Amino acid sequence: MPGQSPIVPATASFDFRPRTNVIFGEGSLERLSEVAKELGFTRTLLVADPGLVAAGHVEPAANLLRAAGSDVIRFSDFDANPDTDMIEAGRRFSSAQRIDSIIALGGGSSLDCAKGINFVLTQGGTIADYQGYGKAAKPMLPMIGIPTTAGTGSEAQSYAIISDSRTHLKMACGDPKAAFAAVVLDPCLTVSQPRSVTAISGYDAISHAVETYVTTRRNGFSDMFSREAWRLLDANYERTLITPDALDARAAMQLGAFYAGMAIELSMLGATHACANPLTARYGTTHGVAIAVVLPHVVRWNADVAGSRYGNLLRVSGGNAEDHLAGEGLAARLEKLADAGGLPKDLRSVGASRADLPALAAEAAQQWTGRFNPRPFDVAGAVEIYACAF
Repeated sequence: MPGQSPIVPATASFDFRPRTNVIFGEGSLERLSEVAKELGFTRTLLVADPGLVAAGHVEPAANLLRAAGSDVIRFSDFDANPDTDMIEAGRRFSSAQRIDSIIALGGGSSLDCAKGINFVLTQGGTIADYQGYGKAAKPMLPMIGIPTTAGTGSEAQSYAIISDSRTHLKMACGDPKAAFAAVVLDPCLTVSQPRSVTAISGYDAISHAVETYVTTRRNGFSDMFSREAWRLLDANYERTLITPDALDARAAMQLGAFYAGMAIELSMLGATHACANPLTARYGTTHGVAIAVVLPHVVRWNADVAGSRYGNLLRVSGGNAEDHLAGEGLAARLEKLADAGGLPKDLRSVGASRADLPALAAEAAQQWTGRFNPRPFDVAGAVEIYACAF
């Protein structure tokens, strides 16, 4: 029946093992010395993107590491979508530095880049050798993650998302050893980011809460993280944009993004990310922007099989939609949030033409996340979604 979900029940099995010490709160960056000392850091690679260096966030972190007795080696030679060439550059740079630890400071690009470097530095080969899960045979270096955006949730995951520099397809390279030993969630670090970054990264986090709640891999444990992530993110996204110095709202966004990242680790993602990735590969569209273009249309496309789940999310945030109307209700709410963030609504806004849709759909169908979508996802489904988004 429409609105009734045939996807995996909340009693589905799962295997959860906490691997990360999570330190949350205003000013929690000051505990970096303590944590680094506990983990035995003595010669640390500090991975931070050039924007963070310019914003002045890197030197305070470096000083805290030095106070803990660690030498600091900086690496910033990567950009917003770390690819195989950038990971290799990081490996070459790091291999001569005799590092014993890594800190990732920044958004998802810094976090993923740090994990990618750790893979190839400790295991050998190229990052493509570790596509999939559980392929790291040797120990990896201990890492601390310090996110400065509320977005990807990479700090909560044991996966690095790396683009192939030739094909531009995104690879998920995961292993339990790639989880951060500790994560510092300090909302003060997010205040200086531009409004556009707040909007784009926050919408990405929202998509994670929505997608993880309906995947075929979901379970009772992931449901808990997805629901709480949605509650925090939906309630605070617009407020953070309107009042950017409201630390309580930024703290809620940062914690919501972390919870959504935990949900990804347990339940994966779906067709939204499968459809968004080709837009980044083909047009250079920022990931969160690509997500905003397709997410409401994926929700509508999934509604017949996931309506009851979407209704749950609306009720969590104070709505009262009937299950058979929940897909449209949630899609409308997501469009309102995208409007608040000034994010584009259609494929034309990112440079796509109607003639591009078949090629985009073929690429989307190859994406790993599509296999976990609640409604079976293939080229035909991708064409439908892109046509609605056009």
